Amino acid sequence: MQENSENTLATLVHRRLRADLLRGVLPPGSKLKVQALAASYGAGPSPVREALASLAAEGLVERLDQRGFRAAAATVADFDELVRARCWLEEVVLRESLAAGDTAWEEALVLAHWRLKRLERADPAWESAHAGFHQALLAACPSTTLQASAETLRERAERYRALARRIAYPGRDVAAEHAAIADAALARDAGRAIPLLQSHYRSTAAFVREALAARS
Repeated sequence: MQENSENTLATLVHRRLRADLLRGVLPPGSKLKVQALAASYGAGPSPVREALASLAAEGLVERLDQRGFRAAAATVADFDELVRARCWLEEVVLRESLAAGDTAWEEALVLAHWRLKRLERADPAWESAHAGFHQALLAACPSTTLQASAETLRERAERYRALARRIAYPGRDVAAEHAAIADAALARDAGRAIPLLQSHYRSTAAFVREALAARS
């Protein structure tokens, strides 16, 4: 029973710690002190260390030789590589999703887009709706492996986007970008939807680079 309880606690700590890293609550490069995290999450040191070790394997945490852990650094070079990988991978995943999507997929995408477009970007619920929209686009891809890989890259990109969340997007209509992507996807027009999605990511990337440069 005690072992099961410790495993459950370690899972909960991992989930909370991972979310705080992705949302930027624990900023890139910050020292992750086991005792402080244990007190913050209401857990003992062992579950925290276990969670940190697991997150190190995911690339969200860096293990320091004899000096504990820190949140993984965020650099322009790493981010640019991430954006390239995401564009390459999602070209395949979106194409497969458009080819395989049925009526239920269409309805889920319409609903996800409706939930997103009714929110202002400053609304705390916008980020969750935004993630839901992008997940809905790819949801019909028949390869669970490709879907899981795309989700991993989306989450890693979210950590970078958190750094630029307060930056305004002058001259950019993000809602119109989402609407164009949704329209092309629902029309099953891969030749239009894929470039629109990639352009959407690259436009966001330009603002994220500004935030990264400001931190350096």
